[in-house]
Amino acid sequence: MMATREPIKIAAVGDLHVKMTDKGKWKNYFEEISNIADVLLICGDLTDTGDEEEAHILAEELHALHIPAVGVLGNHDYEKGRQKLIRQMLSTSNFQLLDGESVVIKDTGFAGVKGFGGGFDRYMLSMFGEDAMKAFVQESVDESMQLDRSLARLEQEYPEIPKIALLHYSPTAETVQGEPVEIFPFLGSSLLAEPLIRRQVSAVFHGHAHAGQLIGSLSENLAVYNVALPVLKKHQQEKEFFMVEI
Repeated sequence: MMATREPIKIAAVGDLHVKMTDKGKWKNYFEEISNIADVLLICGDLTDTGDEEEAHILAEELHALHIPAVGVLGNHDYEKGRQKLIRQMLSTSNFQLLDGESVVIKDTGFAGVKGFGGGFDRYMLSMFGEDAMKAFVQESVDESMQLDRSLARLEQEYPEIPKIALLHYSPTAETVQGEPVEIFPFLGSSLLAEPLIRRQVSAVFHGHAHAGQLIGSLSENLAVYNVALPVLKKHQQEKEFFMVEI
């Protein structure tokens, strides 16, 4: 398969924060992406307040997209406890929302989870102390394990194809630089990095850190892209989505 595989053109964005007033706003945006990319990745915070009506507006706007799309939910999509409704509303044959699942598009594997906080490197929170603190860290552990399982399935079923990971939270402090250091524990966790490195993922995309950096890395060959829309607007003058060929 790899001998005949053609590079895939990936467009990626996160943190659309679609609002009730956004009807018609995204049609041209998705049409433009359709003309130049093979797949669109949307890295969480699809809605602004976690309302299913916001998700309905996004679903309508996505009719202008004529390529496959893959996404994960973000913390805003959980705000009102309606994340299951949002996922049902947005999951179509052309848009797959991942939460520990994986999908193959053009001989490329995509695995996705929301992720969670917890901090980075030697400043990671530990599972010690109050039950509330242990529960917080356990959520990060669970998301990391779910990511690992989804990557493992791709590895077992399609051992020769490259693997791409979608997250909402960051696996590295590099792409959240620019945010207040006081909130780093709520922007991501290094626990997410371990399966990404061990499973030899080709690239990682996330959002969430609106004031962060566009590009970081977990190793010499593993780039991490923070594609939150405010970051793209800050670092790119022409396109409000990120393009890369893998």
